[in-house]
Parts: sequence; structure tokens; C-alpha cells
Amino acid sequence: MKVEVLRLNHRKRRDTRISTHVCLTARAFGASKIYLTGDEDTKLIKNVKDLVKRWGGSFEVIHSKNYMNIIEECQSNGGEVVHLTMYGLQVQNVVKDIQRSTKDKLIVVGGSRVPKKVYNKADWNVSVTNQPHSEVSSLAIFQHMLLDGKEFDINFDNPVFEIIPMPEGKKVDIKKDSD
Repeated sequence: MKVEVLRLNHRKRRDTRISTHVCLTARAFGASKIYLTGDEDTKLIKNVKDLVKRWGGSFEVIHSKNYMNIIEECQSNGGEVVHLTMYGLQVQNVVKDIQRSTKDKLIVVGGSRVPKKVYNKADWNVSVTNQPHSEVSSLAIFQHMLLDGKEFDINFDNPVFEIIPMPEGKKVDIKKDSD
């Protein structure tokens, strides 16, 4: 199962930090790609691509003007759309059903107000909690539950830097010269 993320309605002047964290979380927890809609933010995209070069893997960041095209393309290619919203079914009650399907997943996280057509088009409207919270936290928890903890075993190909776990201090292994 391939996992991709769709970040709705990025606002360059307001959301750069949170959208960056959505990108980092998507990558670290096993997504292969993120689509950013809303304002085009070339600096954010460049920063995430630079991070991928340094820390490895093949994570893609793509800006798109039309989020419905991404949702419809996913579904027409046989994938399922999981919209994370505090108004959805509780994750602990539906994650096993979502896992049973080996279809590719497009996880949708909002920005500003999410249009009703996203709720209607999603195969699953899922809540991590029914309280206001961050899209970063809901994405991390959902990806963790979807992958059943297997994201902890992901090896990112061709990293320049790799953290060496230690009980104290910091140790980073430099694999090759960084450009």
C-alpha cells in the first residue's frame, strides 16, 4: 500500500511552519509524496526537498492548484481517500477496516476551512480525537496506526546524515560529503 498526503489550503503568510511540519511528519511516518494546495510556496518546497537530500529517501513535494483533481485521480486509480477531521469516525474504531484494504491511501489534512465536497468525496472521514487539535498530530497518529508501527523500521536510502541513537548526547553519522 502506497501512502500519500494532501495538505489543503496552505496559506503562505500564515501556514509555512505548520505545513512544513505536515511535510516532515508525512515523510517520517511513511508517506511517499505530499501535495500542497493553496498558495504556491517555492521556499517551503525547496526546504523540504533539501531536507530529503540530506536525510535520504525519495519523498516528493508537489504544489497543485486543484485538490479535487488529486482526490478524484486517487480514486479513479483504485485508491482510497482518508480525510482526517475531528468530525469523523474515531480512528480506534475504524483503523482495522482501513488497514484490511491494501489499496493505496491518500490522507487529506485541512488548513483553513475544509469544503463539504471533501467530506462527501472521502472514502473515510476519520477523527483522531473529537476535540480541536493540530493536523500534524492527527497525521502522525493516524499514519502510526495505519502502518501498525512499521514506520519505525523505515530506512531512508542514501542519507547524508544519520542519527545514531544514544542514551545521552547527540551523535550524527555523516555518510558522504554534503553539497
